[in-house]
Amino acid sequence: MIKKIAEEVKLLIPSIYQVKEISHETADVFTLKLAGKPIPFLPGQFNMLYHFGIGEVAISIAGWQKDLVHTIRAVGSVTNQLQKLQIGDEIGVRGPFGTAWPLSDAGGEVLVIAGGIGLATLKPALMQFASAKRRDVTLLFGAKHPDAIFYKKDLENWKNRGIKVEVTVDHADISWRGEVGVVTSLIKKNLKDPKNALVLICGPEVMIKFAVQELLEASVEEKNIHISLERNMQCAVGSCGHCQFGPYFLCKDGPVLSYQKLKHWLMIKEL
Repeated sequence: MIKKIAEEVKLLIPSIYQVKEISHETADVFTLKLAGKPIPFLPGQFNMLYHFGIGEVAISIAGWQKDLVHTIRAVGSVTNQLQKLQIGDEIGVRGPFGTAWPLSDAGGEVLVIAGGIGLATLKPALMQFASAKRRDVTLLFGAKHPDAIFYKKDLENWKNRGIKVEVTVDHADISWRGEVGVVTSLIKKNLKDPKNALVLICGPEVMIKFAVQELLEASVEEKNIHISLERNMQCAVGSCGHCQFGPYFLCKDGPVLSYQKLKHWLMIKEL
């Protein structure tokens, strides 16, 4: 019992990392590279980032290339302060936490659907597919407008390494030459073998619901649809209850869950 309590307490104590590099992806999206103790993680998991004197926030792990990588949208009190960090500043990191994308299930084609900042959660999976030089992976990425598109170098790199990349925007400007419309409109035309497709989805909940609808109409198996959901994760160990979604605590049972587990709860408004 004492050992269990000690292990749980350890999960609540952040390790200190130093900001090594800051990349401003868009006006409100930025990437932090953090130097510190290497953290083994699985694609889809998240860390709790602690800004001293401000608070803590759950952020997906966007990669580890010698440094721990997090891509963040500045939308609240903690993330707005994280955006103001300078090179050499220190922050606290707890993790990794949560479930991962089931990449070992990718026997047939893979369809990756990302809306907005949801692409950051899917980046490690895409990096793994690119490293394996798979030719049956398609990324559908939707952004509000051209200026909201980030990871532009990564998008090109994934294309060059065999991943089909389709980008669409809700609202175009005169410089845009790509697709216009919601990302869900690209789903059916990019499925070759729906019965055997593995689908990974992350983005706004309304996008997720319409994406699932399109996938089911295209005959994708429910068990092959996997979703990453976000809620107000505060403890990351299933104690506070803020991230409860139906019977699940998304910090422990998620954030990645199969549609089979989520379908009843996704249909309940305002849950």
